[in-house]
Amino acid sequence: MDSYEKHIQSFDTKAVHAGVEPDPTTGAIMTPIFATSTYIQESLGKHKGYDYSRTANPTRKALETSLAALENGQFGFATAAGCNAADIIMHLLETGDHVVSVDDVYGGTSRLFRTVWNRHGVSVTFADLTKGSVADYVTPKTKLIWVETPTNPLLKVIDIAAIATWAKAQKNPPLVLVDNTFASPYFQTPLELGADIVLHSTTKYLNGHSDVVGGALVVNDADLAKRIHHIQNSTGGISGPFDAFLVLRGLKTLAIRMRQHEKSASFIAQQLEKHKNIDRVYYPGLSSHPQYKVAKEQMRGGGGIVTFEMKGDIENARRMLESLKVFSLAESLGGVESLVDHPAIMTHASIPAETRKTLGITDTLVRLSVGIESVDDLWGDLAQALNKAF
Repeated sequence: MDSYEKHIQSFDTKAVHAGVEPDPTTGAIMTPIFATSTYIQESLGKHKGYDYSRTANPTRKALETSLAALENGQFGFATAAGCNAADIIMHLLETGDHVVSVDDVYGGTSRLFRTVWNRHGVSVTFADLTKGSVADYVTPKTKLIWVETPTNPLLKVIDIAAIATWAKAQKNPPLVLVDNTFASPYFQTPLELGADIVLHSTTKYLNGHSDVVGGALVVNDADLAKRIHHIQNSTGGISGPFDAFLVLRGLKTLAIRMRQHEKSASFIAQQLEKHKNIDRVYYPGLSSHPQYKVAKEQMRGGGGIVTFEMKGDIENARRMLESLKVFSLAESLGGVESLVDHPAIMTHASIPAETRKTLGITDTLVRLSVGIESVDDLWGDLAQALNKAF
């Protein structure tokens, strides 16, 4: 590989070019939106690689190729939502199978496990995978280990390589899935650490503009890819061409956006640690983070999410949230605009109250999605709101 070819493999360049070729008909540099359901066949069974858009679509294919390249994987799948991507993976299982999941998993994933797949006989053990060994929670029926790292909302960092190494050493190795939504492939590439499946909510950082709902899966194993494609094609959980086009557009600026997200998030986390009205700050880039060493080993940065525990009670938190001017009170994350979330009432409300309490999702826990605005404006906004809260 010569120096030019090595350059093409850099993340920034792949984000702009991977999966995208000029349109052969018009020369359009951006992959067109192929808004079609069906494709003409020259003769019986003879077509140009596409027969029906649930099975494959050129716009979606370009996105899937790009996603796979950024995760250093071989096969990508663009789905209708992040929860849809999760559901596709759960369809790989059978009644009686068991899943080990990180405990403070995203609320929508927890709801899918507890209220949908539990009814179909798939059991899930929610475990703190930062403590002990994953072997402590596995049974002979465990077919899947569900890792989310950093976790939502407490930003626990799970040792992907340790779990994947253990799994692969078993006689009947369970699949290891990593939800990489918070880190993005810019900061973390789980397949290189031994994971079998990477999952994303493309709604978040990959798209980056709060105008798409979507999901993604990336794998390296060809047989696993065939199984996933069969399930996706059979159940219809696909990204539409318009959404695929928008996510593909978003990927082109992923690298520069993630650098700005992290730069501002790191500064804000450091300032919060020193603030009189804050009890605790959760951010993988802080040396005070319990898994700081693991984060330094498997991540290339701390990311753009900061979670903190305020002093006081729910009313203090409410006054702070309602006093913000630049941060917008809203669910979701990963957009260019800064958002603030109250997990107990918003994103994690579907988790039973007692479970939230056990996890540490309290009434004064606040999650920030730090955008790309001026960090001076962002910190000024937080500081004035925190002072008004008390």
